[in-house]
Amino acid sequence: MPYPGTLWGAVMGTVRRTRRDRLSQRKQATLAAGEPVCLPANTGPRTAVRRAAGDRAASAAPEVRGLPHLAGWCLCYLLFFCVPIGQANAQPSYTLEVVPQFPRLVIHRDWTPLVEYLSRETGASIQLKLHDSIPGFEVAVLRGGPDFAFMNPYQAIKAKKQQGYIPLVRDSARALKTILVVKKDSQIRTLQDLNGKLIAFPSPNAFAASLYARALLTDKNIEFIPRYVLTHPNVYRHIILGKATAGGGVEGTLARESSAIRDQLRTVYTGPGLAPHPLCAHPRVPAVLREAVTRAILDLPRDKPNGLRLLEAVQLPKPVRAQYARDYQSLERLDLDKYLSRVDGGR
Repeated sequence: MPYPGTLWGAVMGTVRRTRRDRLSQRKQATLAAGEPVCLPANTGPRTAVRRAAGDRAASAAPEVRGLPHLAGWCLCYLLFFCVPIGQANAQPSYTLEVVPQFPRLVIHRDWTPLVEYLSRETGASIQLKLHDSIPGFEVAVLRGGPDFAFMNPYQAIKAKKQQGYIPLVRDSARALKTILVVKKDSQIRTLQDLNGKLIAFPSPNAFAASLYARALLTDKNIEFIPRYVLTHPNVYRHIILGKATAGGGVEGTLARESSAIRDQLRTVYTGPGLAPHPLCAHPRVPAVLREAVTRAILDLPRDKPNGLRLLEAVQLPKPVRAQYARDYQSLERLDLDKYLSRVDGGR
């Protein structure tokens, strides 16, 4: 059915067709009954039959009330045509997903204010979507699920290659540094002392805290037993509880821990500084929205009294524009692929 120009035209057209169909059915019923039909003068057989059938059907059938039928067709029209139009004009929604270095509740608490701010500033509907594990997040990113994603540098490399994700902003205040930590009263003093020990990591493919740390230990011919515990806070607590001799992390996540946790740990190795996690956008996100999100984050410290607090909560205290070639492309030469675990969405 072609889309009608107006509601009234569609309704009246439907009513006319319905009346014709019903009249045709009554004519057929009259003819099937075999009742005699008088032929008016100068009238052909077909015309006479049609007139007679129409007269008998009209006299025998109850009167059809037009108003209820008209109202019914109006309702049908509204349901089948007007509702889809409203849905088509609905504002598009975008997702922002965060690598789960921390528990869901912490990520929700820290990122919700910024996501709400971005929605207000850009006029787009942006929704925060949470993941339970880093492998699950990686599956979503490599499939191109998130519209916006805050990810580690090595995930950014993989996302760029497989889906074309574009880095938008990153922090410039603090470089990303791998650390290996032990309990404060541990006898471990050097990396060689970790030979044969059980070491906790967030997940197999967490970049600085796992991939880079394991590559470092392997390169130094240090054998170890890995245990993957999902998040950075879990790593630090496994060490304190004696469930692991050491653990891989990054300076930034350890700094976010309370003094009660930090005071029980000691760092035995600190890696070189690397460009930290970028906020990236899938290329399907309109360029104008990518720029609006970037601009809103860069302007936040100047425009809002609590802007710095919002940005510190999401590890972007001093945001700058990210550039893949300058910030992350060199990491491709680290050849960390051989340390990657197969991503299957598990924990």
